[in-house]
Amino acid sequence: MNKGIVIKSTGSWYLVRDADGSIVECRIKGKFRTSGIKTTNPLAVGDHVIYELDEKTGFGTISKIEERKNYIIRKSINLSKQAHILAANVDQALLIVTLAKPKTFPEFIDRFLVAAEAYNIPAKIVFNKTDIYSKTDFDEMNQLIQVYSTIGYECFPISAAANQGVDNISQLLAHKTSVMAGHSGVGKSTLINLLNPTLDLKTSEISDYHESGKHTTTFPEMHVLSNGGFIIDTPGIKGFGMVDMDKDEISHYFPELFAAMGHCQYYNCSHSHEPGCAVKKAVQEGKIAESRYKSYLNLFLNNDDEKYRVNE
Repeated sequence: MNKGIVIKSTGSWYLVRDADGSIVECRIKGKFRTSGIKTTNPLAVGDHVIYELDEKTGFGTISKIEERKNYIIRKSINLSKQAHILAANVDQALLIVTLAKPKTFPEFIDRFLVAAEAYNIPAKIVFNKTDIYSKTDFDEMNQLIQVYSTIGYECFPISAAANQGVDNISQLLAHKTSVMAGHSGVGKSTLINLLNPTLDLKTSEISDYHESGKHTTTFPEMHVLSNGGFIIDTPGIKGFGMVDMDKDEISHYFPELFAAMGHCQYYNCSHSHEPGCAVKKAVQEGKIAESRYKSYLNLFLNNDDEKYRVNE
């Protein structure tokens, strides 16, 4: 028996990296399924697995998945509504956002942060493409940084194209396993190429008509960084549908709402219409950002996943 980490998943084949760095192509043994989780992918990049190696063919057969430390799930926003594990056993999640070409909206950011909170994964926000920002874009970025840093989320303005601020990201990733996500075209591949120039990942131009990117990453894949870290690159996400959760739990994944809700008049306050709501009061007093409260209400009252699709 051999142990390794899944570094790429194509749905039928898995690339597994063993302790000495060797890469083995593996399949799953039989009808392998993870217990308790209904997803499109039984295994995810970052999973620790046990496999048997066929010395004649050089291929492996995965027979067991070891217990996960954590994982992050995204629900599809198409009609299937199926859930998909983006990555497993990660130390942190980096959401790459851009305020131009393409535009990332606060609702999308908040949905990703809620998912990270729900699965106990520390999240950071990276604002890329600052080299092309207008004054309006910079004003919006600074406002968003103020909102999210006040809550406790670290924010990093960078320009991968101009190689500005990338050293800060390199330090952030050192000796950690991180998952990187964001819309297509926000510059994930360009950033990873700077972090490890030997990879030479494919990048793509942004469509001027749609101001959206093409998928240059087809399958999730883990890359080794020279600073001792590992980065899991994920395909561009057009929309981030939330996995079904108890409506009463949603506010728990907004840290600033959770901090205020203990002072509500009613213990089961939904923070939407009740009198004596400490959350609504905090919004009125400017202690909770209106954009965050709006994101909460959209999740709580009208979980309409189609609203959070980037223009295609």
